[in-house]
Amino acid sequence: MFRKFRILLLLLVLLVVAVGAWRAKVRVTSWENPIVAAVYPIAADTTPETTTFIQNLKPGDFAAIEQWLKAETERYGHRLHVPLRILLAPQVKAQPPQIPREGGVLKAIVWSLKMRWWAFRHDDLGARHAIRRPHLRLFLLYHAATPGKTLPHSTGLKEGQIGLVHVFAAPEQTAQNAVVVAHELLHTLGATDKYDPRTLQPLYPEGYAEPERQPPLPQSLAEIMAGRIPLRPDRAEIPENLDKTRIGRVTAIEIGLLKVGGN
Repeated sequence: MFRKFRILLLLLVLLVVAVGAWRAKVRVTSWENPIVAAVYPIAADTTPETTTFIQNLKPGDFAAIEQWLKAETERYGHRLHVPLRILLAPQVKAQPPQIPREGGVLKAIVWSLKMRWWAFRHDDLGARHAIRRPHLRLFLLYHAATPGKTLPHSTGLKEGQIGLVHVFAAPEQTAQNAVVVAHELLHTLGATDKYDPRTLQPLYPEGYAEPERQPPLPQSLAEIMAGRIPLRPDRAEIPENLDKTRIGRVTAIEIGLLKVGGN
């Protein structure tokens, strides 16, 4: 009997969480009011380079993402003066829950709930911001940019609208960092990946910025949720900056920029 009660209680909690997430998503993807996103820097290592980089971060370091989303929303007919406002929060000293290495629905659900609870406890924006509750929370884990280093997988949760983003702590990586942050930001709005997880190749046509192009390859731009510019069937390259990316039609529908059946 007690086991059934626990299961019922868990289902009720999940239902409340799901309804809350749905309402939050509908509110921010109406594109009628500016979206406020907060970025929370976290040092993923103890190197002096990472420490110094985080200390020198400025709100203007994320302006490229704001400008890019403004241009993309205008392409889809939305005329908000400021569709996205990014706030820079103080550094978070605690480390977030680790994403489970092995898959499984139950593990993913448990980690998601842990992450949301952790984010709730560490989303202090500091005294310099009047806004206390941003729509989106992006926790940026900065790593020293050592040669040959591969970053852990980033993730964005539309449930709770939280992003956990791994980036490099190097000025020369700022433009590519912005591509990764923008990708995960759109995940929090409901966008899905548009690449093959085995090969990392963009999927055709939804993963192509210009699927109508003839011949379709090579492309000159990356669909933001595909993350790479398709050049050949077996080759795609990471865009250098957000100017080399676009929000494709399927992604636009997923985040509410384009209604189903719209142009």
